[in-house]
Order: sequence, then C-alpha cells, then structure tokens
Amino acid sequence: MSLIVAARFTTFPAAESAAQKLFDAGFVEEDVTLFFVNPRGQHARFPIGGDTDTDPGAREAPKGAGMGVTIGAVIGAVVGVAIFAAFSAPLLVSLIAAGVGAYVGSLVGAMSRTREHAKSDHRVPYHEEVRDSGVLVAAHVSPDNQLDAARVLRDAGGMSIEKATGRWQQGRWADFDPSRTPQPINEFAEKHA
Repeated sequence: MSLIVAARFTTFPAAESAAQKLFDAGFVEEDVTLFFVNPRGQHARFPIGGDTDTDPGAREAPKGAGMGVTIGAVIGAVVGVAIFAAFSAPLLVSLIAAGVGAYVGSLVGAMSRTREHAKSDHRVPYHEEVRDSGVLVAAHVSPDNQLDAARVLRDAGGMSIEKATGRWQQGRWADFDPSRTPQPINEFAEKHA
C-alpha cells in the first residue's frame, strides 16, 4: 500500500497549478495525478447509475404492498360477494373483484408505506458521504515528505487536505473510492475544513 496525500480544488486550472507547484517542490510526474470526483450519489456504482440499489424511501414498500394485498383482497371479496348476492352474478365476478381489490390494495399499501417512511426518515445514504465533489490532486508520498506535499497543496488553495493509503499504479491512485470518508491530516484540518 502506498501513502497518498490529496486536496480538493474547485476548477481544473487551480488543480493544474497546484500540480505544477508540487513539481516545482521536487515531486515527479509519476507521483502526481488529478481527477474529478463526482457529486455525492453520482458515482455510477450500478449499471443504470446511482450509488444505491434501492431508494431509501421505498424500503418499507414491500411490507405495505403485502398488507395492502391482504386488505384489498378481503374488501374486493366482500364487494364481489355483495354483487353476487344482489345481482345473482356469476361467481367469477367475486373472484375478479377480489383480484382487483388485491391489486389496488397492494398499490395503495406500498405508496402509503413509502410516504410514511419518507416523512419519518429524511436521510439518504449517499448524503452520508462527507467527500465533496471537485478536482482532486493526489500525490504519492513517503512518510518523510507527506507534510511537504500537504503544505504545497494548502498553499496552492487546496481544500479538505487528506491522507490515505491505497494502490498507486502507473502514475495514478488506482483504488480511489469516492464514497470512502477522507482522513484529514491533523496539522491542516483546522485551516481548511
């Protein structure tokens, strides 16, 4: 595992300027990279996009749908039996009414549980990420020069200066995970939050 120091910049020109300052301070091109970090929740971890497999507001929907199917089927069956008794309709009408009731009940139940969950829980999983979007300048460092790299990045206007351990391959941070909580460098945490 390699030791990495990184800082966030708001624009590519600012990040490129910081990278040049790292080169001027003695870091080599193979040990400096820059890349854009997408906003929270937009890291495309799934083929159709997004970072979570389910909407947090919809987690309770299956329970609501199950409850709605039961209640809807019972109400539909009662209506079907009432139609059967009142109009001497065939038994098939009762079954169709029970099926329609179950279907409508499942929709109503799922939607009501989704609404209840959304009112009670305003958290969204990707909002728990603390890494802001922007251009990240990362430098492959040693324990001896990590504070020098952090100082250069801070002086260049870098924000959220952090250290990490990761795989540095072919001049880039190969295993960067945008959803991992950054570990700030204590000496620079108070100056840039």
